[in-house]
Amino acid sequence: MFLWLRRIWQVVFLGVFLFFVFATTASAIGGYHVEWFLELDPLVALSTALANRSLHPSLVWAVPLIVLTLVFGRFFCGWMCPMGVLHHALGWLGRSKKAQERVKANAFRPGWQKVKYFILLGMLGAAAAGSLQIGWLDPIASTWRGLSTAVIPAASNTAFGLYQGERHFQGGVLISLFFLGALALNFVYPRLYCRVLCPLGALLGLLSKLSLFRIAKQRSVCTDCTVCGAECQGGADPQGTVRVTECMVCLNCVEGRGCAKGGLKYSFLPAAESAGSTQVDLGRRRWIGAALAGVAAAPLMRASAGVEPRPDPRRIRPPGAVDEPEFVARCLKCGACMKACPTGGLQPSLTEAGFEGLWTPVLVPRIGSCELDCNLCSQVCPTGAIHSISLAEKRGNLPEVEPIKIGSAAFDKGRCLPWAYDTECIVCEEVCPTAQKAIYFKLETVTLRDGSQKVLKRPFVDLVRCVGCGTCEARCPVFDQAGVRVSSVGESRSPTNRIMLGGRV
Repeated sequence: MFLWLRRIWQVVFLGVFLFFVFATTASAIGGYHVEWFLELDPLVALSTALANRSLHPSLVWAVPLIVLTLVFGRFFCGWMCPMGVLHHALGWLGRSKKAQERVKANAFRPGWQKVKYFILLGMLGAAAAGSLQIGWLDPIASTWRGLSTAVIPAASNTAFGLYQGERHFQGGVLISLFFLGALALNFVYPRLYCRVLCPLGALLGLLSKLSLFRIAKQRSVCTDCTVCGAECQGGADPQGTVRVTECMVCLNCVEGRGCAKGGLKYSFLPAAESAGSTQVDLGRRRWIGAALAGVAAAPLMRASAGVEPRPDPRRIRPPGAVDEPEFVARCLKCGACMKACPTGGLQPSLTEAGFEGLWTPVLVPRIGSCELDCNLCSQVCPTGAIHSISLAEKRGNLPEVEPIKIGSAAFDKGRCLPWAYDTECIVCEEVCPTAQKAIYFKLETVTLRDGSQKVLKRPFVDLVRCVGCGTCEARCPVFDQAGVRVSSVGESRSPTNRIMLGGRV
């Protein structure tokens, strides 16, 4: 009974997760709370609280999951986690048909299975130093990012690419290798990611040490036949001392092809002699060393180019983004904002934000602009890295509120058609979406090479009115590098990122 119930739950939760991912678009998002899965993650709540010294209100959704883990054990990994469901399915497909080979593959490997605890401690150490890096390996964030910026675009382009253009994401190959590579490892070692790399699994495993329900071994019944070991995907050593911290409560060992003699039971507060082991033997020095390594990694990551106090001009953050130090302490790298962006302009950063900001969102105007009538990215951010803004706030339609600036445009007089080639062009002014055009013209008489004269409209940028939306750069007819380009200078969120020191713009 429990096996079928678990399978139904897995299918339902994976379906809900996929629905939320696919619904994170301008046309489908509606009133759906698509970021709920990300807000449910206790590791997201803990790490962002450490990085910001406060808990974002939406992350209180993690509290019920923590309570349920203290009751039922590490059930989230075996019943609800979308990444866990994918790994469970692939682990089942890749398993050997021979029982003894499955026992060997599913054996508890303390050296390998301790790695996830070191990863957890290192990432929490980095978070305590103000650098949020859990998004690299957190199962919900990495699954969302992998599907949104790699798998779905690739599949859509394959299916519909002949008929319509499909958005692409820079670094999509790297993200897909990271995501699909983790899935492919199931054919080498079942649920390797879950057993060895997953920091959320490590956190839930530590919480499950206090769980009320757990797998109990009835030693008077057990015949040491190893049938349970052949079915355990968590490497929880059910044929030996049941490892409570590794058990994913899949119940394979209890029902189905598991123990038919009742040697294992999932029971409430089992007797001490049958309750299994809760030890995670890392050693105090290793615990401390892993955490300190994470703390030390934060300033090392900030030693790369493109960060404060000389930010990369290409680091254009979404409207509503908090200031940069807080942004990298909040951004989960989940890709929800990129999936929601209707123009595809929000992209996972590569070098624009330094190593610390890898895969955080940046606007690439040449790919897509930031539409003035869109605030979807602020609606789907689960951690407050992009705080929720109204369209009136974004446009500056409220009393004594200026429009949100994410950057400023500037003309490249070596590439702009009227400036460089004496060719008429007014596209940038025509498409400028601000109420009072941020791009204006001056009539200038120029002498051509043959000696004749020509009156041209040459464009200029009014930096007070420009909000850095990038529409001009996106629509510039100059092929390759546009004749007008947007940089992050002048952004509202930073009092120091200005064209002139102490200036307004």
